[in-house]
Amino acid sequence: MGILIDERTRVIVQGFTGEKATFHAREMMAYGTNVVGGVTPGKGGTRHLGRPVFDTVKEAVTITEAQASLVFVPPAFAADALMEAADAGLRLVCIITDGIPAQDMMRVKRYLRRYPRDKRTTLVGPNCAGIITAGRAMLGIMPGHIYVRGRVGIVSRSGTLGYEAAAQMKALGIGVSTSVGIGGDPINGSSFLDHLARFEEDDETDAVVMIGEIGGPQEAEAAAWVRGNMRKPVIGYVAGLTAPKGRRMGHAGAIISAAGDSAAEKTEIMRSHGLHVAPSAAALGETVAKALARVH
Repeated sequence: MGILIDERTRVIVQGFTGEKATFHAREMMAYGTNVVGGVTPGKGGTRHLGRPVFDTVKEAVTITEAQASLVFVPPAFAADALMEAADAGLRLVCIITDGIPAQDMMRVKRYLRRYPRDKRTTLVGPNCAGIITAGRAMLGIMPGHIYVRGRVGIVSRSGTLGYEAAAQMKALGIGVSTSVGIGGDPINGSSFLDHLARFEEDDETDAVVMIGEIGGPQEAEAAAWVRGNMRKPVIGYVAGLTAPKGRRMGHAGAIISAAGDSAAEKTEIMRSHGLHVAPSAAALGETVAKALARVH
């Protein structure tokens, strides 16, 4: 299976009956994702897109035996939705919502730590594109047609650059095993390092593309971990080479605030730890091809 989901994963959608959730749930089902129901408080007992709707996540999990959820809940209610999902025992929760206050995400991350590590919910996002195991299942908002089945993993803070990498690879005949958008917020549910470790253990992945952004220490920490722990080649890229210091750029986490935060500094750190660094976003696909050629 993919590192997080496959076509057998039983999925519910929180905020199921909303406009955006409806659109993307329909796309997910068409892609082959096993959507077994959804949650919208006050609409329990009805059906939507041919699936049952429940008032609570716990009820949905009990009846459908769901293992994962995709969350389309407004920022003000997102923290409660995530904690409810964790309480219901879901092993994976992916939240698309952007604009969640950092303090709310801090509260969620503290809340998750009350559970033992082996029973703790894996949280992907917020402010992310989601997860796709190419050709098998999709838990997110990405355009599924650009991902062809293959053996290269993608983990990216930027949803759009994750799409771009997949499209360039497809044009070169290189497919994707799993792509994970971890989101661009300063406090996210899971990090580059979390997913790189999964890709390293995955028999269906031969190499990994790691796409970062300005702001925060994640890329540097992941690059250091790669040097000491990964046998598979990692292709790195950091967006924001022309971003001025001190200015927030797009994603909430994309702000240069200290040494090591800029794209140039992160790029040099990646290179010093042995990653294959793409010189530009337009060269992601060809850099992957070169890295794979060296391996084979």
